[in-house]
Amino acid sequence: MAIPADIQKRAEVWLNSPFDSDTQNQVRLLMQKPQELIDAFFCDLSFGTGGMRGLMGVGTNRLNIYTIQRATQGLANYVNQQKKTGKVVIGFDSRHHSKEFAEEAAKVLAANQIQVFLIHELRPTPYISFACRFVQADAAIMITASHNPAQYNGYKVYWSDGGQVVSPHDIGIMQEVEKISQLSQIHLSDFSNPIIQKINNSSNQLDQLDQFYLQAIAPLQVFPKQDHQMGKNLKITYTSLYGTGSTIVPQALTHWGFDQVYLVKEQCQPDGSFPTVAFPNPEYKETFTMGLKYMLDTKSDLLIATDPDADRIGIAILHQNKPILLDGNQVAAICADYLAQVLNSENKMPARAAIVTTIVSTQLLKSIAKRYKIAYREVLTGFKYIGELIHKWEQSQEGPHFLFGAEESYGYLIGTHARDKDAIVMSCLLAEIALYAKKQNQTLQDRLEKIYQTYGLFQEKQFSIDFAPGKKGMEKIEKIMQQLRQNPPKTIAAIDVLYIEDYQKRIRFTLELKQEEALELPLSNVLVFGLKDQSRLIIRPSGTEPKIKIYLSTHLDSYSSLEQGINQCQTHLHTLLTNFNQFIL
Repeated sequence: MAIPADIQKRAEVWLNSPFDSDTQNQVRLLMQKPQELIDAFFCDLSFGTGGMRGLMGVGTNRLNIYTIQRATQGLANYVNQQKKTGKVVIGFDSRHHSKEFAEEAAKVLAANQIQVFLIHELRPTPYISFACRFVQADAAIMITASHNPAQYNGYKVYWSDGGQVVSPHDIGIMQEVEKISQLSQIHLSDFSNPIIQKINNSSNQLDQLDQFYLQAIAPLQVFPKQDHQMGKNLKITYTSLYGTGSTIVPQALTHWGFDQVYLVKEQCQPDGSFPTVAFPNPEYKETFTMGLKYMLDTKSDLLIATDPDADRIGIAILHQNKPILLDGNQVAAICADYLAQVLNSENKMPARAAIVTTIVSTQLLKSIAKRYKIAYREVLTGFKYIGELIHKWEQSQEGPHFLFGAEESYGYLIGTHARDKDAIVMSCLLAEIALYAKKQNQTLQDRLEKIYQTYGLFQEKQFSIDFAPGKKGMEKIEKIMQQLRQNPPKTIAAIDVLYIEDYQKRIRFTLELKQEEALELPLSNVLVFGLKDQSRLIIRPSGTEPKIKIYLSTHLDSYSSLEQGINQCQTHLHTLLTNFNQFIL
């Protein structure tokens, strides 16, 4: 395979100083593998609206110290343009090179006269969001690839409100990053620079920050007295999937009164190789294999799994002596129903309370909110939009009061101490709900079945299509989305399509009436197909991985038995997916 001249030229730049000798040697090896060289150098790693994520390795399209330095110089330039206090918090997860990347970012910020608060020990992503707000920083950086496989890493950027950067700051930062075309534009300080404040276990600063976080989430406990009196009756198995959750989740559970916690010891040791799981993602049932064994051995009521940066949470429960995994939409419904029910009964419901979710999440949340007269909002996929809405409401005296946020991909938040999904506080809330149910001789499965009896059976299905990393994969994804826009299906599985929502054009088109109306949400590469039987099908490219995601949902108002209803819904969803695949494969 011939290497294009422009890519060859880009790669040859990396064969000379100031690139280090190890990097130069790795580039030479890549030159013997043309396709890998092309993928590593065909473009600059995209700094998107929330940061960047990709494979680690040498090259302009990979995560390495040089692409980290470039991104941080762009961020530093933008922060200094804002003429604010000049403070940035940095955190990192347990992945390979995460600590190294965090230190490189600190060196660039310090060289640009920006004070750095480097959390120099592992801590979760939501903790960094909290720390950003707590120290009143201008921004924060979290080095993490969340739940991606071991060969990935990433760079998330937060703004002063603790939420991931959104407009106009995301665009401003992206523009500044794009201006950095060579290493000579990057300023680097020595790591010993006193402007870098290292917050670690050698002083009590990190312990103090831990305590401040725990104090911030304490008021979110609905039944603190009962939880501390009876929390010992609830057995919990916990796994951090080799990530950051083990640094604070067990402590948080104890603070809420839940001290019967059994750690999956092998998986609670930080390890960026994730040796016993192919994907450290609680969305995959295979990830729970070891945790379920611990759960059964200890007869735990609840199994909690947090992903490596502890923003996502997955759970299993022991129901009639059998373990049951609950998916992201089911957990969201259980939490929303619990908060709505008990806060009303205890007269603790805030005025103008609101639930926020994403357009791809279960519509069951809408029904729960309607029943309890709680405001309901949908945003685009990505928790940053929920954080943005919290900030907007906070600025308005008359705005809604954020109660609960959820996305189907196992991300949830109660409280406004952080502005990203938070598996730490959600571990505590789910323990409280499990105890509340146990006091009534119920499990979370019993509560879920009661929700279905009240609102009807809602079922969802997600399917992902993976593409090759690099240019070819991205071109294929773009072609599929283009074809769907040019020739959208009028029927799917012999069911008429009633409307199509195109968030790239911000238009909803009703087929029968041939009528268009504007959509309020921001631009996004998302298509929604609404069917005559009220089923929905949503397709969008992933913002962080080379894949297309398809979301399907349907519901039944009534059913003869739960098993029959679920089978009917899942068969229908499978038929829809199989039929829709002909339009994209």
